[in-house]
Amino acid sequence: MAKLIVKDLWASAQGVMILKGVNLEINEGDVLALMGPNGSGKSTLAYVIMGHPSYTVEKGTIKFDGEDITNLSTDRRARLGLFLAMQSPYEINGVTNRDFIKQALDKKDSNQNKLISYYKFSLKLDKAIADLKMDKDLADRYVNESFSGGEKKKNEILQMKMLEPRISILDEIDSGLDVDAIKIVSENINNLKSSNNMGLIVISHYHRLYEYIKPSKVVVLIDGTIVKQGDSTLLDYIDENGFDEIKKEAGIKEEVTLLETCAFKGDK
Repeated sequence: MAKLIVKDLWASAQGVMILKGVNLEINEGDVLALMGPNGSGKSTLAYVIMGHPSYTVEKGTIKFDGEDITNLSTDRRARLGLFLAMQSPYEINGVTNRDFIKQALDKKDSNQNKLISYYKFSLKLDKAIADLKMDKDLADRYVNESFSGGEKKKNEILQMKMLEPRISILDEIDSGLDVDAIKIVSENINNLKSSNNMGLIVISHYHRLYEYIKPSKVVVLIDGTIVKQGDSTLLDYIDENGFDEIKKEAGIKEEVTLLETCAFKGDK
């Protein structure tokens, strides 16, 4: 069983320390809700785990399946079975969705010596698109170009379904989705989790997503540090009280705002 272990992780961007001694563990099959106010470092943690080059690990380690991946490139982490659904997906002009996903899948499968044929790939892609109730023509349009906000988020889940990672990080995958789309996306996430025992780190501000994707553990990140952990009842507490009471418990007296000019635009 794969396990992701983040130990005493300190990370910075543009000379500003954002993560300050984060400790986190998740196994395949677990669902971990990562909560916290805006600017607390949630997205930074996601990108550092995936090896985003704009962030510098100052101290600590990231281990996956027993291997130290702290200094591995993003593509090597992805081949091992890590996946990040981004809050603000990139647009890639000139590369179709179909070609992009096929290349990614080939890179992953070549690591395991089991390349999928184009015919089987096309069948799998068509089914995944139908499952997500996406327009068929999105497969042959350039990646995320002229996609609506909801289409971009569904496209992240489409990639996840095709790549079948062992542990996925979902960074505000529900933002930009209407009620029906949240339900469709959640069903697809849950189905993939059930079929391959995928572990999940879910970042969201909204209780509705957690009603569909039920977390087994909740952690609260404030000012780059995990200040509280608990089971799913902690979600109800946060929903009712916000983060003010947790800040008081943690001895945080002032509102903390992290790095507005962060290296990665849109960091949370």
